[in-house]
Amino acid sequence: MSGDTCLTAVCPTQGAKPQTCYFKGSSLGNKYVRLNVGGSLYYTTVQVLTRLDTMLKAMFSGRMEVLTDKEGWILIDRCGKHFGSILNYLRDGTIVLPKSQQEIKELMAEAKYYLIQGLVDMCHAALQDKKETCEPVCSIPIVTSLKEEEKLIESSAKPVVKLLYNRSNNKYSYTSNSDDNLLKNIELFDKLSLRFNGRVLFIKDVIGDEICCWSFYGQGCKLAEVCCTSIVYATEKKQTKVEFPEARIYEETLNVLLYETPRIPDNSLLEATSRSRSQASHSEDDEGFELRDRVRRIHVKRYSTYDDRQLGHHSAFRD
Repeated sequence: MSGDTCLTAVCPTQGAKPQTCYFKGSSLGNKYVRLNVGGSLYYTTVQVLTRLDTMLKAMFSGRMEVLTDKEGWILIDRCGKHFGSILNYLRDGTIVLPKSQQEIKELMAEAKYYLIQGLVDMCHAALQDKKETCEPVCSIPIVTSLKEEEKLIESSAKPVVKLLYNRSNNKYSYTSNSDDNLLKNIELFDKLSLRFNGRVLFIKDVIGDEICCWSFYGQGCKLAEVCCTSIVYATEKKQTKVEFPEARIYEETLNVLLYETPRIPDNSLLEATSRSRSQASHSEDDEGFELRDRVRRIHVKRYSTYDDRQLGHHSAFRD
């Protein structure tokens, strides 16, 4: 039987009282000893258990008392899940650590209990590496209320791009390509958030009325909107169609970068990048009148009509 054999978990004989004794490891040499670690049974040698200066060496060199049952199993009141890894480390000085962070933490806790400092350091280094590699590249807030959205936009010192998508809005049936185009919009949002991370605040909205709509903000003001939803009229029913205006979305995203400045009023920049409500000249008496920025709302094929009615029905509209 190999030294790293782990048997099926069993419990000691019921009703038997454990016996306390001092283990004389020198009397067994390299013979196998039987360990019951939290119900999991292991075979190993005293030489392995006393190889490093650990609590196990203290137990099996006669410095600490150990508990045994009437069948001679040495009892250790710990979880036996990772004890096989503990034995392998005592044999070879190294092991292959688990992939899961949770299991590495569990193994490190056992190594600390048995005072195996080398294994503790190995687990700690692995957890640090996983922490560095698993840190998110960017964080995307998902708004759950209008008040939360307003607070994020007003407090942000960066331009803001928001994607509103609400597939659960099933007022009409969807065209065959709508789901694919909605997925393309979401994928483009992820790509842009990675590309402009740190320069633009990207927000997801899943509670609005629109099915797929992009909004662009600069210095707390809404600059543009790209609505990707249109209504098409098929035979005897209306259908919702989702478009993917990739070029327009890219263009508006680059436009908001013009507002990548400190939150200090810059009248010259605002005048150069916004459209005034009126193109007429103002007299000196109108100096106190504030010009309001106009939001560019782009609706991609907002209303498309596919009319398959008979030709006779068109005569009323020819004139």
